[in-house]
Amino acid sequence: MTEKYVIIGGVAGGASVATRLRRLNEDAQIVIYEAGPYISFANCGLPYYIGKKITERQNLLVESVADLQQDFQIEVHVNSEVVKIDPQNKQLTIKENSRNTQTNYDKLILSPGAKPIIPTFPGLNMADNVFTVRNIPDVDRIKKYLEQQPKAQHACIVGGGFIGLEMAENLHDLGMNVTLIEARSQVMPNLDFEMAQFVHQHLQANGVKLLLNTKLTGFAAGGKQLLLAEGQQLKADIVILALGIKPNSQLAKAAGIKTDQRGFITVDEHFQTSLPSIYAIGDVIAVKNAVTSQLGSIALAGPANRQGRYLADQLQGIDHPNPAVWGTAVAKIFALTVAATGATERQLQASKIPFQALHLHPNSHAGYYPGAAPIEMKVLIGVKGEILGAQAVGTNGVDKRIDVIATAAKFGAHASQLADIEIAYAPPYASAKDPVNYVGYLANNLQQKLVKTIQWHQVDPLLRQQAVFLDVRTPDELLAETPLPGAITIERSQIRNNLAKLPKNKPLYVYCSVGLRGYNVCRILQQHGFDVYNLDGGLKTYQTGKYDPTIHQQQRNLTAKKPIDPSKAKMAETIELDACGLQCPGPILKVKEQMGRLSAGQKLRVTASDFGFYQDIVAWAAATKNTLVKNEIKGNQVVAVLQKKVAAKVENSGKPTKSMVEPNIQQGTTMVVFDGDFDKAIASLIIAQGAAAMGQPVTMFFTFWGLSIIRKPDVKLAKQGAAKLFDQMLPRGTAKLNLSKMNFGGIGRNLMKKIMRNNQVDQLEIMLKKAQQAGVKMVACTMSMNLMGITAAELIDNVELGGVATYLGDASQRNTNLFI
Repeated sequence: MTEKYVIIGGVAGGASVATRLRRLNEDAQIVIYEAGPYISFANCGLPYYIGKKITERQNLLVESVADLQQDFQIEVHVNSEVVKIDPQNKQLTIKENSRNTQTNYDKLILSPGAKPIIPTFPGLNMADNVFTVRNIPDVDRIKKYLEQQPKAQHACIVGGGFIGLEMAENLHDLGMNVTLIEARSQVMPNLDFEMAQFVHQHLQANGVKLLLNTKLTGFAAGGKQLLLAEGQQLKADIVILALGIKPNSQLAKAAGIKTDQRGFITVDEHFQTSLPSIYAIGDVIAVKNAVTSQLGSIALAGPANRQGRYLADQLQGIDHPNPAVWGTAVAKIFALTVAATGATERQLQASKIPFQALHLHPNSHAGYYPGAAPIEMKVLIGVKGEILGAQAVGTNGVDKRIDVIATAAKFGAHASQLADIEIAYAPPYASAKDPVNYVGYLANNLQQKLVKTIQWHQVDPLLRQQAVFLDVRTPDELLAETPLPGAITIERSQIRNNLAKLPKNKPLYVYCSVGLRGYNVCRILQQHGFDVYNLDGGLKTYQTGKYDPTIHQQQRNLTAKKPIDPSKAKMAETIELDACGLQCPGPILKVKEQMGRLSAGQKLRVTASDFGFYQDIVAWAAATKNTLVKNEIKGNQVVAVLQKKVAAKVENSGKPTKSMVEPNIQQGTTMVVFDGDFDKAIASLIIAQGAAAMGQPVTMFFTFWGLSIIRKPDVKLAKQGAAKLFDQMLPRGTAKLNLSKMNFGGIGRNLMKKIMRNNQVDQLEIMLKKAQQAGVKMVACTMSMNLMGITAAELIDNVELGGVATYLGDASQRNTNLFI
């Protein structure tokens, strides 16, 4: 007897099960009902069609109705919605052409997929410029809208998952100003926080305005204004909602099929639902995580295709159970490739699975061959050395490494065994020691207890405990990135000659730029009897984890207001320097070497493949007083143009002028405001106002506890870890500052305020405003802000953000310098 298989839903899962069934059973009756107009299309290509990278709409269609009917003898009904399942009578009700019809089935397969989450935002019903991206009709509507709005400039993406990030890139490539809004602290939930930070940096370097920890609350002005939780409003010509998906399981629920709390259909390992003869596959089902064994959802085309194939096998007597899912995924974000497999730290912690993390920053292929670029990698391993997850970010070779690790993990390899994997090697493709091999080496070192490590998020607590850190980088590297506070600085090559300078009575925490030299120094010190730990992934991982997108956004805004004029850096000859393929600190060292050969006023155009160079060169140029004429991201490279500083003029006699032996000192004041006490804040502001009143330039550099003085009293942000602790303990603004002596729980401070009022002395908050109005330059120390978890959004208006170079540059030109 011929069996009738009815499939609800096409695309990846439905089309796959239908065609596999036909290949296994020529006699079966196979029918597909698809609610939309297309039976099989490329969901993942939709953003690239909007961005015009895919130019032909027809290329999005994978299989046509005619192909399935003619080649596979499958009966296909599009624009046909199944509205009811009668499981007892094995009957379906279908709404087709505005009328209902019925049909029966022997086996029913549910593959209805999922749909975008669209909260009931106030004002959304009045907006005609808000869209989702899930199917071809969605992108048709977006394309039509953009054609009708040729002057559209501002695009807002709400949600930082795959679709949100891909849409941000593609709308940016159309020439639009893009803002990405994400309610959580990071984009890409399949990455851990510090790995997502590489994506944050890259988005902002490409001009995307990034608003993290920011919730959309509603719309105004017909969708042209977005209302945010902090009371902000954003202009938007077009809005893309990319807030995730929810399963299309209403039909299944109505039929009595069991689902989980989120609505995903529960199936066994053979895709059987809770009702006989009814099966489910694709985005609508809950799947088992291969690492944590927890049930969850995964909206990826690969698993959906495999599920369709395996279900067809099961239905035809071939035992092929549904495997647990590793969730291996990859995405393109501007020049970056971002890939991951397995579990994240968050998932492992939630499942109480012990693990160790490895961070490394190898090159994509041999550094001496053109085009090499760093791959930022993280691998999570279990107590027995098993691979639990891996993440990678870079421009080249990222997908290859994650695919290799995913394959090894799938078949039960331990991390140390990655050292023995034979990777196809030639200079354009890999290195003799491939990044995958390096993961194995690092895992082996841990397993054999050759090194102990700490993670980037442990650094700040250790600094607060006054732990001893050892910086083994070169002096040139220290120009671009200053040591951690209180760190001992001994270059790696000088360690053996300076053992007596290091304490043996307490742990020693060693770090370099990316972790390799730190490991080598740890091996030396461990054999000399020191208790040593290496900072896993080096300073690069730590600094990336501490990156503050809010501060960076404000710095970009300041730079935009004061662009460098290339015409003022006149020099006929520009020297080219290729620093591609060099790992940190290689590009900076090569720049320093080349600048040493240039004449004053000459320009150097540097090309680097390490995106970290984009920020490093800014700090290095400021520290060395060279002019950074241009600094930009071009494709998968950083391109910077520097002009060598011009030497002081020499008189005809050949003797140095006064300007050569003395800095150009002028009447003026700079002060480091280190303390956050009420009375010291008064003193510093009185001095600043007095100096400004005399017409002198004044700079106040607020650092560490002094930052409390310039905090807004009414801004409260959600924070975690050390940042949360500092937030609870630090005064929020001038009204909460304590007296340095006789504070008495705030009684003394209140008494002082009363005395000030009685004597007509301005309160602190008024002093701050008047000081700014008088032209006092206020600078917040970004390093202190990072260490203490303070963001730019918490500071009063018109405060600049800068480092010690900003202060020292002003101090060198003033005749009065104070530390308060």
